[in-house]
Amino acid sequence: MSPPTAIDTQPAAEDIYVPTIIDRLSVNGVPSRRLKTAALPKSLAPATSSDVFKGSQYGKPKARRWDHLISEESKQRMPSSLKGAARYLKQPGLISLGGGLPSSEYFPIEKIDVKVPRPPHFSEQETKETGVTMSIGKHDIAEGKSLYDLHVALNYGQATGSAQLLRFVTEHTEIVHNPPYSDWQSVLTTGSTSALDIALRLFFVRGDIMLTEEYAFSSTVEAARPLGVRACGIKMDDQGLVPAEMDRILSTWNPAKWNGSPKPKVLYTVPSGQNPTGATQSIERRRELYKVCQKHDIYILEDEPYYFLQMSPWKGADASPQIPPSSHEEFLSSLVPSYLSLDIDGRVMRLDSFSKVIAPGSRCGWVTASEQIIERFIRHQEYSTQNPSGISQIILYKLLDETWGHGGYLDWLIDLRMHYTTRRDILLAACDQHIPRQVTTWTAPAAGMFHWFTIHTSSHPSHKTSSPKTLLEIEEEIFLAGIARGVLTSRGSWFRAEGSNNLKRIVAPRAAAHGTQAESPEIDPEHDDRIYFRATFAAASGQDIEKAIARFGEALRSTFGITEANGHAI
Repeated sequence: MSPPTAIDTQPAAEDIYVPTIIDRLSVNGVPSRRLKTAALPKSLAPATSSDVFKGSQYGKPKARRWDHLISEESKQRMPSSLKGAARYLKQPGLISLGGGLPSSEYFPIEKIDVKVPRPPHFSEQETKETGVTMSIGKHDIAEGKSLYDLHVALNYGQATGSAQLLRFVTEHTEIVHNPPYSDWQSVLTTGSTSALDIALRLFFVRGDIMLTEEYAFSSTVEAARPLGVRACGIKMDDQGLVPAEMDRILSTWNPAKWNGSPKPKVLYTVPSGQNPTGATQSIERRRELYKVCQKHDIYILEDEPYYFLQMSPWKGADASPQIPPSSHEEFLSSLVPSYLSLDIDGRVMRLDSFSKVIAPGSRCGWVTASEQIIERFIRHQEYSTQNPSGISQIILYKLLDETWGHGGYLDWLIDLRMHYTTRRDILLAACDQHIPRQVTTWTAPAAGMFHWFTIHTSSHPSHKTSSPKTLLEIEEEIFLAGIARGVLTSRGSWFRAEGSNNLKRIVAPRAAAHGTQAESPEIDPEHDDRIYFRATFAAASGQDIEKAIARFGEALRSTFGITEANGHAI
């Protein structure tokens, strides 16, 4: 089943809000709206909030309160006294001897010049020939050249991030997601990994269980483990996490099976182009999962680095070239609505990042949630990362706001999506040609940058012997066979939410018949002969992608003793 690629504007139920095209804030309407909101502050480390940059929230309800989900650590965090004093800096004529803000006179950077693409000419060659150079000076504000300069950006800032970039991401969030409750806020972060670490500390205590996909982003599980938080992996299909399975687990939760851990209260999910499986949840799937979360009072951490890399369905190597959307509205309408856009309760914290759409090294992103949760998030950030790099913030502001604007940024995202679609199509065409279908299945990814292979091990040669190999042993054999042939892939066991211990115990069906298969209530018998591999089409050239897939196909045929590929003798 191919995940849908367009917004379904009809609500599935009365208690689920779905944005329509009419709800969207027009990109062209941003300048006039800014005339009605607060002016950007020009002082050092100004106190700010996304509230002052939002459009009208008239008619929207407020979010629920989440006091019962917030950890004791988070409740104990108080506002920073020193950062709170910054609100007085806007007083005219005030001479500050209070804060430890160094004088910009001693910052050894006078100007930064950055050359960037001029929409819609985004290629490297076009940027070299027609790109625009953004000049960022130390005193641009005082000289009337800009609303943001190095004098401000290079100094300490507030945990909310700079007002300049915060305004842009607040408007962007409203344009794309339009949260259906009134008291939502955004705050800048030093990327989603840092934001996730704060979220874990905000919601979890030692001994808690985090719900997530059966195969999950390994860094999430590894970040939770030292905090004493374990993952409960929920069964997946080609659209990701299965709502009925999540409901079953929660409805029959037995603390005794989890060393006394109470029923989970938080779900971590990557709904679009999930890492590692590449699965994308349809709008119907998201509605179902949201209802399950309402039923069991589950809070949702929506991690969406690949949201704008949603693609048109794969139609085969002989299909006509993909056609880009003809307008911003068509592009936005092609995206499956986010959980944030469905969130009538305020039970979602959405994690956004510039890493996958601008540059990972920017270490800059933002989260959006209800006012109560953002206030707690800020308290954590004040005493840890504080705020993203000032250099990153001012470069992103100059690029996204002053140079591109919201329309130019959407143009960039459209162009980026088309390039990733081309890479995906190259990989899928190579799979059709080189990967042996006798033992391998897959679903074409509808978003992101990952492709997930399912390897069926029941025909492995060792199963004909008295000592069949375990799944981990077969997985390692395939992995090393690929390395020997010059291709690196990622082993599925690296991403298993509950670790690879179950896989170590699972052996071939023949061995299981002899009673050697360990019992585990979370193992699906239908899946106990399967292993998985992840391939990415993010960085390698089209030629190298095809070459790598051919080598992986050779590794599979060698491992399973296959002399035919897709029915053709080799």
